Amino acid sequence: MEQIRADAQERATTRLVEPGDPPERTLTDAPSAVSPQACATCGAPVVPDNGAPVAPHFVYAIGRLEARFPRASVEREFAQATGRAATTGLTDRQALQKVLSQRENRYLVRQLCWVLTIGGLETYLLVPRDPGDVELLVEALRATPSPMDLDCVIGVKGPIAPPEMCNGLMVPLAIFDQIYSFDRETLIKAIPKPEKMAAKDFGPMAAELFDRILQMTDNAGATNEHRALNYLAVRYPAIYATAADAFARNASLTAVDVVLSPLSGVRTVVDVVFSYTNRTTDVVEKFMVRVDVTEEFPFLVTKLSPYVDR
Repeated sequence: MEQIRADAQERATTRLVEPGDPPERTLTDAPSAVSPQACATCGAPVVPDNGAPVAPHFVYAIGRLEARFPRASVEREFAQATGRAATTGLTDRQALQKVLSQRENRYLVRQLCWVLTIGGLETYLLVPRDPGDVELLVEALRATPSPMDLDCVIGVKGPIAPPEMCNGLMVPLAIFDQIYSFDRETLIKAIPKPEKMAAKDFGPMAAELFDRILQMTDNAGATNEHRALNYLAVRYPAIYATAADAFARNASLTAVDVVLSPLSGVRTVVDVVFSYTNRTTDVVEKFMVRVDVTEEFPFLVTKLSPYVDR
């Protein structure tokens, strides 16, 4: 009787792979799931059966990249690869980075799921548009991570990932074309400071503006407004020089507004307005920069200049 129960339990827990069963998903399988929002290989709008094109949803997000094991089998395979590598004296994170960096272990990079967290929340599952871009994922993996590490992901937003893709995690896919990895301190130091301001004074001022942009409500880098702000935060140093100058005049950053520009027509252009209020007189100064967010890569239309409400 005990043998019968044991056999029944084994049949209940053991599942044979039948010829018609779907294969396990890997990192390079996922782009086929981005329809109907965007073409998986070119990002162009997809035309569904009703003939109406659907514009792709672009992503320009800043967060932290993490590598996770989607299944126990992948974790065991990684453990075997680690056993073959020289990892004595390394931390777990250093060992992970070393093993995945080895050419013979690239197959593991494609099997892992790569999660972008923003504000501590799991926001996107990253998938390379070109399978060769898995190198960008490995390069973004730090051997000695810091809480100040950041990754900027540029790509196309896809649908919600199926639960079997990453151990039940269901967040939108982000089919990326580029990843910039940096840490907050290095970014701040790289920003050109005003000639009349010391580096020790400029650094905290620039850091405050950068943090304010990242901490804006629900900044997942998927709306035109947030894409424009994130683009300016990492690519346009003039906003930091203006902020430092305003702080030096005893003014506070009181608002950052993003509105559709009157110049928008065929293209989508937004005006990003920074408001500074004098702490003594309550006089408000505004500065505006115009950004084109029509396509995947935003770009500057007009430089930062004084702005007057119309």
